Amino acid sequence: MTTESIILSAYIISLSILFFFGAHGFNMIYYYFKTFPMRTKDLPENEFQMKEYPVVTVQIPLYNEKYVITRLIDSVLRMDYPKDKLEMQILDDSTDETTGIIEDHIKKFIDLGYDIKHIHRTNREGFKAGALKIGLETARGEFVAVFDADFIPRKKFLKRTIPYFYKFDKLGLVQTRWEHLNREYSLMTKTQAIALDGHFVIEQAVRNRAGFFINFNGTGGIWRKECIFDAGNWEADTLTEDLDLSYRAQMKGWKFIYLINFTSPAELPADIGALKSQQFRWTKGAIETAKKIFPKVLKSDLPLKLKIQSFIHLYSNLAYPFILLAAILNLPVMLIKLSGNYDTIFKFMSVFIFAFISSFLFYLYSQKDVYPDWQKRIIYFPVFLAGSMGFSVNNTKAVFEGLLDKKSEFVRTPKYHIRGKEDSWHGKKYVNKKLSFTTYIEAFLAVYCFVGVVIAVATAQVAAIPFQLMFCSGFSLISYLSIRQVVISNRINAQKLALNAE
Repeated sequence: MTTESIILSAYIISLSILFFFGAHGFNMIYYYFKTFPMRTKDLPENEFQMKEYPVVTVQIPLYNEKYVITRLIDSVLRMDYPKDKLEMQILDDSTDETTGIIEDHIKKFIDLGYDIKHIHRTNREGFKAGALKIGLETARGEFVAVFDADFIPRKKFLKRTIPYFYKFDKLGLVQTRWEHLNREYSLMTKTQAIALDGHFVIEQAVRNRAGFFINFNGTGGIWRKECIFDAGNWEADTLTEDLDLSYRAQMKGWKFIYLINFTSPAELPADIGALKSQQFRWTKGAIETAKKIFPKVLKSDLPLKLKIQSFIHLYSNLAYPFILLAAILNLPVMLIKLSGNYDTIFKFMSVFIFAFISSFLFYLYSQKDVYPDWQKRIIYFPVFLAGSMGFSVNNTKAVFEGLLDKKSEFVRTPKYHIRGKEDSWHGKKYVNKKLSFTTYIEAFLAVYCFVGVVIAVATAQVAAIPFQLMFCSGFSLISYLSIRQVVISNRINAQKLALNAE
């Protein structure tokens, strides 16, 4: 094979795999309309009334969350639920002043008779999964709600979720939709909201209505404790312990319900370093879980349709290495096209545009379904698409670490109590202050793809220009934000050191 044919073959393989995962959006839209009459599984208002309430344990796993933890504690204690039936477990693995802040804050509530257990570990064995598992050993509740530190559960959360367990047989989990507290904070948070809405408004809801497996999202949900134990309890051999337990539970016959009309508000990452660590953990953990769980799915007697859906659900992050490969090959492919020797192949490549149409429709309906002002929101879709391309370096590294079984610690996503534009992450304790190696690659690819834009314009390859622009914009945006964060953080640190020296 010639060098040109090797490049073209690799390019076509990349686009084919991206088309496979991208076109899945059409499948979701098909089931969206097919199951629309079942859009909500909300109980009638009269069925939310209960004569007796069960004991519930609210678990709060955290690690170094000094800025947001008291906000969450207060919101849990404000829940409309009998005090004697509510237990709070603060599963604290912190190594900084967060532990002292918690102790000072809960003392007055304990004196008032609230059942609050502050369980502080001196090691992070098992990370979040380990903390949740230890908490379960002493949890009083028949049901266990889990909230990460950046959430503010609604007052009616328990009264709007508990009744489902008495209505449906073998119900193991009720998951609520995430709502975004600081969506309007910046371009980055607006774009994140688009991405998450695709998952929470379309993917989770449609999968649940169509009878496919869904996943607990790690927070904003409530489990029947018996289900957790029956499924094998929390396990720490992946970074997505929530996805892992979800599949094990559903494969044992437990049912899940997803509520799209009842939300749990949460804070989106406001700085690029936090977002990168979150995306890395989610991507790597999903691949680890896929390797662990999918062979069991294949060997099971589940219907073929469910097995195919599970494969796409678990392995969708495999798209990232091929996004990166397509970005690298775009420029040489344009140069090959100038030879005029492969016109038939290039005409065939136009079919891959349908994957982008699929993606657009997927996110369009995620906005139209729940937001009256969806037109103002969907305009950020191009930024989301470019950002997804820009994240391909960060997430490709995560994919390969997951495939190669390279173990790493659970790096939590720090939050800074950011709601409005008057708030800022600048100068906060947990902000990343070092450039990672991936940032240098992202910056290089930004320049590389800009060269591709110039060549595409100079040679009048009109079809290539939008793709080169998106890749260039994506890598430029991610590398710029990463460098900017480090520069700002180090400048503030230098100013603090100078003041202390005085």
